[in-house]
Amino acid sequence: MYKIATEFLKRFFKTSTIYKYGFNWSPMYRRTTAKLIEVSDDLLFVKIRLKPSWKNRNYAGSIFGGSMLSATDPIYMIQLIQILGNDYVVWDKSVEARYKKPGKTTIYGEFIFTKEEIDTIKQSVIETSEIDIVKTMNLVDDKQHIIATFKKTIYIANKAFYKEKLKNRKANN
Repeated sequence: MYKIATEFLKRFFKTSTIYKYGFNWSPMYRRTTAKLIEVSDDLLFVKIRLKPSWKNRNYAGSIFGGSMLSATDPIYMIQLIQILGNDYVVWDKSVEARYKKPGKTTIYGEFIFTKEEIDTIKQSVIETSEIDIVKTMNLVDDKQHIIATFKKTIYIANKAFYKEKLKNRKANN
């Protein structure tokens, strides 16, 4: 549904605008209580904000770790799907969460890819058909103190290779 809506909306809006407001209006992302506050036109940079509220406070009065994790979870994957295009399959494989200190104030996170990283990803997929990459991002307060660190492992494959892999897996079962 989201993919179809995105393709339709591209007739009227920039992809970065659709990305930002699509996330912020999506019921699933709204439940995280985070907001995308900045998205570059090339989608290589995304910034989120997570404010403490009654919806995300834990027993100790700080932002619940699950809210922090869910606010960061879909960003890299969907960012890559949009950047790489329809010839690729992108999946989140795992995340390692490290909570460093309580989030008692508004916290921010930045999701950054460089053009060189994207070129390297594309070249690696050409050479091996599928790869895993690891991206690390921090949630920080307004004084740049690290509140939490998330290390995401993301699977990327050539779509034709991935479909064949699934077909072979089903045939072997």
